Amino acid sequence: MKTSIDLNWTGKMSFETEMNGHKVVLDADPSVGGENKGVRPKPLMLLALAGCTGMDVASILKKMRVEVEDFKVTVEANMTEEHPKHYDKMHVIYTFKGKDLPKEKLQKAVDLSEERYCGVSEVYKKAMEVTNEIRIEE
Repeated sequence: MKTSIDLNWTGKMSFETEMNGHKVVLDADPSVGGENKGVRPKPLMLLALAGCTGMDVASILKKMRVEVEDFKVTVEANMTEEHPKHYDKMHVIYTFKGKDLPKEKLQKAVDLSEERYCGVSEVYKKAMEVTNEIRIEE
């Protein structure tokens, strides 16, 4: 299956596209000629990972009949100092809120996402170290 996008230049350092019916604007910081009209490309890599694994985990927990009050995915990344600057490590923190949450089921959902279902995680693991942790808040 082939997928493609068109990214259209809108002046200076700004670009935009439409994905799944939603407009996405990319731009750079004013210090490098941008106007701060949109998100930066590299942090979208973190968003892609958080969204991919987060949706997997939410779906898996629903199938397991595990109900959480709240669920948050945080991705922390380490950027190299030398050019081309890139992420060489990502750490995913899954924070679940709820009473008497079954840690083993939460771990199984995270493992299934990261090892079997999340394509973003699969690609990133080939390029860098990707680690995770689970936090539970009562």
